[in-house]
Amino acid sequence: MTIIYRIIRRADWAAAQAAGAFTGTAHDIRDGFIHFSTAAQAAETAAKHYAGLRDLLLLHVDTAALQAPLKWEKSRNDDLFPHLYGSLPVGAVHRVDDLPLDEASGRHVFPELT
Repeated sequence: MTIIYRIIRRADWAAAQAAGAFTGTAHDIRDGFIHFSTAAQAAETAAKHYAGLRDLLLLHVDTAALQAPLKWEKSRNDDLFPHLYGSLPVGAVHRVDDLPLDEASGRHVFPELT
């Protein structure tokens, strides 16, 4: 199983669960795809795009369960990032973790990622 990760606000995930799919944030919609990260990229993504934000979740997404095209494209530091060109079905989410802020460092605390 290949897992990719999505940082998401709790309210956005609740709306996705009610709808059956996550269609992206305004940033995703503007770019034309839903942004994801690998295990190695997730903490830097959190620091760059979600610094200081509370009430975040980390979605663990099974790529085999995706229905829309997933493309690995160059982005930050010329790394390949997973981009989903369509909606994320709620059923493709393998696990959901809270992503709390460490008050001392101001960085998000991640579970062990594979």
